[in-house]
Amino acid sequence: MTDLTELTAVQLVDGYRKGAFSPVEATRAALARAERIQPEVNAFVRLTGEEALDQAARAEERWRRGEPGGLLDGVPVTVKDILLTRGHPTLRGSRAVSPDGPWEEDAPSVARLREHGAVFVGKTTTPEYGWKGVTDSPLSGVTRNPHDPSRTAGGSSGGAAAAVALGAGPLALGTDGGGSVRIPASFCGIFGLKPTYGRVPLYPASAFGTLAHVGPMTRDAADAALMLDVIGAPDARDWSALGPAPGSYTEALSGGVRGLRVAYSPTLGGQVAVRPAVAGAVRRAVERLAELGAYVTETDPDFTDPVEAFHALWFSGAARVVQHLRAAQRELLDPGLREIVGAGARYSALQYLAAVDARMELGRRMGVFHQEYDLLVTPTLPITAFEAGVEVPKGAGYRRWTGWTPFTYPFNLTQQPAGTVPVGSDGDGLPVGLQIVAARHRDDLVLRAAHALYGAGVASAGA
Repeated sequence: MTDLTELTAVQLVDGYRKGAFSPVEATRAALARAERIQPEVNAFVRLTGEEALDQAARAEERWRRGEPGGLLDGVPVTVKDILLTRGHPTLRGSRAVSPDGPWEEDAPSVARLREHGAVFVGKTTTPEYGWKGVTDSPLSGVTRNPHDPSRTAGGSSGGAAAAVALGAGPLALGTDGGGSVRIPASFCGIFGLKPTYGRVPLYPASAFGTLAHVGPMTRDAADAALMLDVIGAPDARDWSALGPAPGSYTEALSGGVRGLRVAYSPTLGGQVAVRPAVAGAVRRAVERLAELGAYVTETDPDFTDPVEAFHALWFSGAARVVQHLRAAQRELLDPGLREIVGAGARYSALQYLAAVDARMELGRRMGVFHQEYDLLVTPTLPITAFEAGVEVPKGAGYRRWTGWTPFTYPFNLTQQPAGTVPVGSDGDGLPVGLQIVAARHRDDLVLRAAHALYGAGVASAGA
């Protein structure tokens, strides 16, 4: 008998079309899985079982009539508790946010999913306001890794990654301001995509500004392409949103990698110390890209670590996030968040603008780089998942989460599309991710290369 929690969204839709199983069956399976995994990994802040089953029943009736309501009709999805979801509180991992309503509006990505018939099974965990690269908060506690619950799921979309990896819905909405889709996707062994900035509209606007992206977290690249076809539509509430996509991302998957010019940077020019098990898994995957017909060159993009510019923008954004809070409310905040809020409040306007200048120069360098190379591939992270409940690995010497994420945040500064593909594991069975980066607006190339790796058996879906 088919285990519906192991199927991708593409497979579920195909099964609905053929009458092999129904949206109600798939939703019941996803909810049962969510309830089973919750005590161990803590992926959810809220499950919406009765409402989800009602949505599934209506989808089932549409399929029975042969009139599906959209590309994802009846497919279970989860939403990170940063994004507004009509009828449910969005608490952003914070005790300082009141659950009192009314909660009457969907974020653009949530609205597009609803229009295409998706079934919302729950809201997933986040650190407070999504501020760090692991998922724990004063409100909801620690989210744990599906491969080893003593380890972190990563963050800030950690609940979303754990839910997808363990079968509690094949699709999840995450957000990524410095790696928050790619970090947990890499740690949990799933696919995650940070699209080109503006491809997925965002409302309300993030206090972290144009660092913040919304992206799909899925079992494979084909599901991400299908999801991006849905959530990548314009929305009038986001003035910075891009226009309609140039074509179907799903249809673009078949292009493969033959003839693509791929730059492989294992350490960003010696700037990053990468664990041997991570480096080995990534190198093997890159060799497979070459076997599939890509022209691979080991070379590095021409930039130094932009962490100081990122901190200026990120910490200032955090200060803005909590600016409206009273002193008593600030005492409720994650202590680490309070620290970066204090740092952010001390930046001058001139320091902030200097960080913007550094960001624009980095964008120029990457624009020139992509005139020569279609894709840049790197490890997603230099390490695998470490102990849960801490911001940085013990004894690592890092002060903040950015110390162990040097491959991710540069591409939030540049607004480029970047995805992570699971390409193996370390000696402890923890997933290793390969990051694929393309020029702005070439999300299709990231998805094509990732899809080729899945097709070649280099990547696999789920925990």
